[in-house]
Amino acid sequence: LHRIKASGLKLRFCTNETQATREKFVKKLQGLGFDISVAEVTAPAPAACRILKERSLRPHLLVHNDLVPEFAEIDKTNPNCVVIGDAAENFTYANLNEAFQVLIGMEKPVLLSLGRGRYYKETDGLKLDVGAYMKALEYACDVQAEVVGKPAKMFFESALAEMGVPPEQAIMIGDDIESDVGGAQQCGMRALQVRTGKYRSVPARHP
Repeated sequence: LHRIKASGLKLRFCTNETQATREKFVKKLQGLGFDISVAEVTAPAPAACRILKERSLRPHLLVHNDLVPEFAEIDKTNPNCVVIGDAAENFTYANLNEAFQVLIGMEKPVLLSLGRGRYYKETDGLKLDVGAYMKALEYACDVQAEVVGKPAKMFFESALAEMGVPPEQAIMIGDDIESDVGGAQQCGMRALQVRTGKYRSVPARHP
């Protein structure tokens, strides 16, 4: 990262982190020695807030407790949509059922998902990600979720717009063959997969 910044190249950290605010996320990385600021981070929650305001949507939140502050300025009374993120321990039957009841009670249900990852990696192993729970609500309510984070094209386009760079002049570096590599390629960017983090060996001809 020091070499990239020293070269004058523009840089954005595109994360599907939805267990913490950008401020807390950045503080953690700074503590590990990374030169990073909040302004350099493109994350799903702020993008979702923009959508909620533009469309006058009032969310029922099924997210991690530490992410709730990102939605402080959003009206959450009498919800007319559901926003789901990586809620971790908040993914209880009662909480999922409550989100289901909100959606099933709507004539035209709206489900916003802060990513659609299948799993992610922590120090004690792989963990189920938001995508599994998103699919459960999609199936139960016969609704198609609108994905706000990676691999959504809109998410990468937002990062590119922040940098003022066209997709053909950018490269995405990440460990996820679908969310990082696939999402970037669909947006017209090149992509590079690193064999660290959640990387798992996949067939050379992965679509």
